[in-house]
Amino acid sequence: MSTDSRRWPDPHATDELRLQREFLDFLRRTAVAKLDGLDLALATAAPMPTSPRMTALGVIKHLTAVERYWISIACAGAELPSLWAGDPDPSWDLSESDSPASVIAAYEAEWARSAAALDGKRADDVAADGERTVRWVLAHVVQETARHVGHLDFLRELADGEVGE
Repeated sequence: MSTDSRRWPDPHATDELRLQREFLDFLRRTAVAKLDGLDLALATAAPMPTSPRMTALGVIKHLTAVERYWISIACAGAELPSLWAGDPDPSWDLSESDSPASVIAAYEAEWARSAAALDGKRADDVAADGERTVRWVLAHVVQETARHVGHLDFLRELADGEVGE
């Protein structure tokens, strides 16, 4: 599993939003690395009978939806379609055209959109939705990403026995 592109955040960081953004980037790259080397069958396997929609590729699609909604829409007020509108949440669902490469590319494109949405924002700024601060939104996305990286740890180990950070 390649983790060469990951960098731990600066341990002497004093800028709160920069630190949160660096942790988010570390977690994103960890999530993508969990798919490294998995073929389509393993990336789309749903090994938990009680969670038939939870696949490694589905987790990445869901994380794309999380960033879209929380950072671009709720925080920055972008006029974009939500990727998880519906019940049950459709962001976990895979389509015939999904592949590890296409899903990862969409996730990475969302990172750029998120970066642009956060540019110029301060931690105390109120998000565009008026309901929370930028600090809260970014902390929420970091915790959500970290939680799902834990799911990816489990899914990867079940897929091919690979363990690691």
